[in-house]
Amino acid sequence: MEVLSPEEVPAIYQTLIDKALEFREKAYAPYSKFLVGAAVLTKSGLMFGGANQENASYPLCMCGERVALYHSAMAAPGDEVVAVAICVKSPIGDIMQPVMPCGACRQVIKEYEDRYKGDIKIIIRTDDGRVWMVKSVKDLLPLGFDDSFLI
Repeated sequence: MEVLSPEEVPAIYQTLIDKALEFREKAYAPYSKFLVGAAVLTKSGLMFGGANQENASYPLCMCGERVALYHSAMAAPGDEVVAVAICVKSPIGDIMQPVMPCGACRQVIKEYEDRYKGDIKIIIRTDDGRVWMVKSVKDLLPLGFDDSFLI
């Protein structure tokens, strides 16, 4: 994992982070008040976003990362996802450590890495402006579930 200061972040990733911050404000989180915005970058340079969507029946909630990934798959089928930026806002104060994707989102990111046969960079911005970059979801989910267990 690499940690960058705001000045060190490549322009394309800063733009992706800015999109995630924008989408974060569209989160629907009336119960937890924990807002998550995510933006994905495709190989062709397109960006798609999502935000968490809560439901009173908690298991039906959708994380921002998955909303963004599914958005990209529907809007630009076959356009490989190469990065996802995630920005959160907590009701308890500033977040100074990276909030990594939950287990379900890690598994979905893994599916997209398998589907497109390439790594997806995971980019997390903390409230102090630092940017945490993970090369691949394999670094966060080394033993993920895949189709080899099904076929």
